[in-house]
Amino acid sequence: MSLVKFRINPWMTATLLVALVVALPIVSIPWLALFPRENIWPHLASTVLPGYVLTTLALMLGVSFGVLTMGVTSAWLVTMCRFPARRVFEWAQLLPMAVPAYVVAYVYTDLLEYAGPVQSALRLVFGWQSAADYWFPEIRSLPGAIAMMSIVLYPYVYLLSRAAFLEQSVGLLDASRILGCGPWATFFRVSLPMARPSIAAGAALALMETLNDIGTVDFFAVQTLTLGIYDVWLNMGNIGGAAQIAMVMLLFVAALLTIERQSRRRHRHYQISGRLKELPAHRLRGARAGLAFVACLMPVAAGFVIPAIVLVSYSIRYFDESWTPDFLRYALNSLTLSSGAALAAVCVALVLAYGRRVAGGKLIGAAVNFASFGYAVPGAVLAIGVIIPFASFDNAVDAFMRDRLGISTGLLLSGTVFALLFAYVVRFLAIALGSADSSLAKVTPAMDMAARTLAHGPLATFFKVHLPLIRGGVLIGVLVVFVDCMKELPATLILRPFNFDTLATYVYQFASDELIEKASLGALGIVLAGLIPVVVLSRVITATRETQTV
Repeated sequence: MSLVKFRINPWMTATLLVALVVALPIVSIPWLALFPRENIWPHLASTVLPGYVLTTLALMLGVSFGVLTMGVTSAWLVTMCRFPARRVFEWAQLLPMAVPAYVVAYVYTDLLEYAGPVQSALRLVFGWQSAADYWFPEIRSLPGAIAMMSIVLYPYVYLLSRAAFLEQSVGLLDASRILGCGPWATFFRVSLPMARPSIAAGAALALMETLNDIGTVDFFAVQTLTLGIYDVWLNMGNIGGAAQIAMVMLLFVAALLTIERQSRRRHRHYQISGRLKELPAHRLRGARAGLAFVACLMPVAAGFVIPAIVLVSYSIRYFDESWTPDFLRYALNSLTLSSGAALAAVCVALVLAYGRRVAGGKLIGAAVNFASFGYAVPGAVLAIGVIIPFASFDNAVDAFMRDRLGISTGLLLSGTVFALLFAYVVRFLAIALGSADSSLAKVTPAMDMAARTLAHGPLATFFKVHLPLIRGGVLIGVLVVFVDCMKELPATLILRPFNFDTLATYVYQFASDELIEKASLGALGIVLAGLIPVVVLSRVITATRETQTV
């Protein structure tokens, strides 16, 4: 009787193992939520949880309206219309993406509060003596948080909407004109339905960032689910209750992903050859050109120009007070941590992407897709998922060493820089994986077969053939992950070691103490770092239609 030999595929094994490790934090959250040491779910459900849910829903609804209005309008104008400074607005609309929402919130609070320059100037001009003499909108409120997040998150919608508008079929637009549709009718009947999946994807990304935010909602005292996790875990000391709130947030994330995927599934459009022609342009003159200019200028000015001017001004005036050894140490922490996380995320992404290419199969595909789910998980939620397995490992090792050797090992993983680095990798793996996947997809399978005929195995083929070809895409992935790590605040606040700060936590702490002037240099550093991928993305999008029409 012959025995069938079972051969282990090393790439499949490595891919599944890496995907399992990366997905561990996501899996651990439901486990702790269902089996907490102290179940305070009934107390949460009857007291604070309804308020958290309603406030979060209101915030998401307001932000979705803001980002859709600004993103779609500006994308349509710069793509399909011709007016003064349109070329500048093509890339300038992406600039607010470089500014974290919490930095914008700090800047506008300093400008618009009662003692700020705006209200002080109004009292001086009109002779008002106190706040009772006039009405001024309260910046630290739910509408204020909606406005702050909308003006920095709308580029997500703009980015994908403009890409969709650039890929429109000119034949369909010409057919719409022949049928008597003007520019507005064509927009609502042809362009908007075709771009709807991309618009939905952009809105979903913006809302995920809304759920992830903690700096703005904390500074404005807006009681969202994210702030609830922070309060229940760190202030009440109940990680099980925080995990239960995190589960509610995961339901929000699942709903967003479902809506986005259903939008793509129900609206499929196939391009025709007319797509390769130059897009028709509506030349605007007079008042219409002025309105288009203002419509594109306002979000850029509010989301980038004004905050940048304020930060530069404060940085110059308070440079001597800000440029301290502590600041340099925090900047070095941010650079080192973000660089390490970016390199680690790309290495993990290459293992997963290449493993899926080499091994294939539904199991590998499902494992890799689940491992990349971390980007959809808010940072505060992910922090809980990281600390649970790490703390369990530390406790198990410590108990073993105490029993066998009578010594305590303390915290080996939890409460260390490694835990924070791991959280960054899990959170931003999807970005690196997307870059690696798209680059590998451009390498024809004939290259793999040619390498095999030269007696190269998968590993040698990767280093000698694939890696040199995908180097550009990999570097872009490193760059984008680096910038996102520089801005990350919720996970950093919760997982950072004692007496360890980054530029993000440095800015957060000073701004929370009403000292935005001293935090301006750190905030400006984060903004300048965020400008790099904005320039890269702008060039890639602008070149899309030019490449197709050649």
